[in-house]
Amino acid sequence: MELLHCRSVADVVAAVKSGRRLVPRGGGHCFVDRTSAADVVLDLSGLHTIAVAHDGVATIGAGALLGQVYGELHNVGRALPAGCGPTVGIAGLTLGGGIGLVGRKYGLTCDRLVGAQVVLADGSVVECDADREPDLFWALRGAGGGQFGVVTEFRFKTIAEPMMTRIAADWAAPNPMEIAQAWQVWAPDAPDDLTLNLTVDGAQAVLIGASLLPLEPTRALLAEFTSLAGTAVPFVLHADVPLSEVKASFADATPSETAEMHSEFFDQPLTGELAGRMAFTAMGGAYNRVATDATAFAHRNERFLLESPAAYANGSGHVYPNFPDLTLADGPTAYHGVNLARLRAVKQVYDPDRFFDFPQAV
Repeated sequence: MELLHCRSVADVVAAVKSGRRLVPRGGGHCFVDRTSAADVVLDLSGLHTIAVAHDGVATIGAGALLGQVYGELHNVGRALPAGCGPTVGIAGLTLGGGIGLVGRKYGLTCDRLVGAQVVLADGSVVECDADREPDLFWALRGAGGGQFGVVTEFRFKTIAEPMMTRIAADWAAPNPMEIAQAWQVWAPDAPDDLTLNLTVDGAQAVLIGASLLPLEPTRALLAEFTSLAGTAVPFVLHADVPLSEVKASFADATPSETAEMHSEFFDQPLTGELAGRMAFTAMGGAYNRVATDATAFAHRNERFLLESPAAYANGSGHVYPNFPDLTLADGPTAYHGVNLARLRAVKQVYDPDRFFDFPQAV
């Protein structure tokens, strides 16, 4: 298998026109190996430039990593709602959705996408947005990872970088099940300005989050959660921290790369005992105020995302596309739900010969 480093769009076009089966790699990482059926891994890490226009639209190369993106945007007072891991690629994150600490306020990363440049299976280069190639643009926002073409450049409508209250707690909880139950009731319905995520591993409970509110209103909201949990929670709060610094401080809290991870969305509290290390990510807020069919990301009515070594019978059956799971009986349906039929129609238009293909592709 050949690793081909691309420094320009012309390099990508040449690789596609060679006719060899390829898998694009934006420079970050993936939870599964999609290279087994490929002749070439297209390394896009050389396409990493970032430019921000006066209107706040950021043009970002497909090889940029989140650490670079946050740093460059911070330098001009801008930001994007996205994940915490500095080595995560902006391309893969965006094309599969993009959940983060300010997403309950500002939506998914893909919800901020306003345009993209794509090399198609025939080697042609197209610009897509709401007016140009609108079906392709729709598909890229939540189902675009290596399925319809090679995205070489993204255009995002950024936000002014907010000052945040950083939230953390790490302790041996006497009642981890009660903590988890309280979190499931409270966190998805918290005000959009506050995100609080929970990891439980045996008796150890870890809460990380961020608030767009000042210190005292944040403290008052967290007191509601503490009261519901029925136990003292040793919250440590730091006010007036730029979003980019909050993200960097939680870099080690991002999921580890493992094919053994199971993830599923829940639209109701889970049933059953806690099993092993379980990570709960709050949904709701702005995530759920977008129509299910407005973008390819179909999971707009969920309360939380659970990462766990075990499956639970009362999950919604929906799986985050950025956490692919090769053990799924029907991956495309789990990832894309009611949007799958339209995605297959878009695939037929833009890649009828399935040049871009991998296990569980639409």
